[in-house]
Amino acid sequence: MVYSYFPGCTLKSKATELDRKARLCAAALGFELEEIENWQCCGGVYPMAKDEIATKLSSVRALADAKAHDRPLLTLCSACHNVIKQVNNDMLKDADIRTRANNYLQLDEPYGGETKVVHYLEVLRDEVGFDALKKAVKNPLKGRKVAAYYGCLLLRPGAVMAMDDPENPSIMEDLIKAMGADPVVYPQRNECCGGYLSLDDKEAVAKRRNKIVKSAADFGCDCIITACPLCMYNLAKNDCDVPVLYFTELLAQALGVE
Repeated sequence: MVYSYFPGCTLKSKATELDRKARLCAAALGFELEEIENWQCCGGVYPMAKDEIATKLSSVRALADAKAHDRPLLTLCSACHNVIKQVNNDMLKDADIRTRANNYLQLDEPYGGETKVVHYLEVLRDEVGFDALKKAVKNPLKGRKVAAYYGCLLLRPGAVMAMDDPENPSIMEDLIKAMGADPVVYPQRNECCGGYLSLDDKEAVAKRRNKIVKSAADFGCDCIITACPLCMYNLAKNDCDVPVLYFTELLAQALGVE
């Protein structure tokens, strides 16, 4: 299976390991990531203003490119996934946004929300299958106690993202089990880390960050995994000395594709 791949800006700078290990693991598991040519930043934050159209256009371009190649659009970064999937929902359901975006872009064929947007985790669960992934593991992570951190962007709004239960998700815990490790379920796993306040209120961010990591540590984890570069940047500064990794880094270890 070939997916149109939108890596996003951070995966080309601070989050290169999230991207690099994802590509290695995809090859090992039998699916291909074909990076979209000339993609542009998704904007990082979904614009809530009803009349805001300009900051949605780069997402529409990526979605239209995937449609032209008759492929699903795959994302890795939680923020990119959130923005692109919400914009796609707008293009499917909001006639005003759809009309104005298409009038501006002047695409060869108008785009109307036809592309299926999937996260890398969904491909592992729904296309590869965790049972098949388990069989592909060469270095089972036995004895590892791994806490999944979802954050706020991967799962919400639940009706649009539709990846998992936003209150009690299991997709990353099931991945952890498939890799041979023990998932640590803790109260703060889908609470916001405060990452967007990093430049404005460092004290508030530190309080949120340490509350999350301490919660995971209190439940016995030896590391935390995430899919979000901003969450990684924030959580890695924790006061509990708990290592934070991208989920693709741990998957690469399990598959033996370091």
